Amino acid sequence: MNVYDTANKLASEIKQSEEYITYKTAKQALNLNTKLKEEMAEFEKVRYEVQIEMMQTGKNDEEKYKKMQELYAKLIENQEAKKFFEAETKFNIIIADVNKIIGEAIRDVI
Repeated sequence: MNVYDTANKLASEIKQSEEYITYKTAKQALNLNTKLKEEMAEFEKVRYEVQIEMMQTGKNDEEKYKKMQELYAKLIENQEAKKFFEAETKFNIIIADVNKIIGEAIRDVI
């Protein structure tokens, strides 16, 4: 089996995983709720800005960080948003673990 076959098999297995299916279902449900979708988009925009600020300066913009926390607190009151965040976290853990495994396997050449 070559590397590409293995990568395609891994991709297929990820798409069949409970975490992927749950995440995809939660995202589809969220997208059906226009108001919630807009609130999530606002949260993601602020979260992105906070992350960029942290990467560029090493510090949080306190005002943006507080706004992000407030948006998140409001969102998780909604059951659909809460399910989405939980599913997103579980899926991201799998992807991070896979990336870590690959990274450790090639550490000696990078």
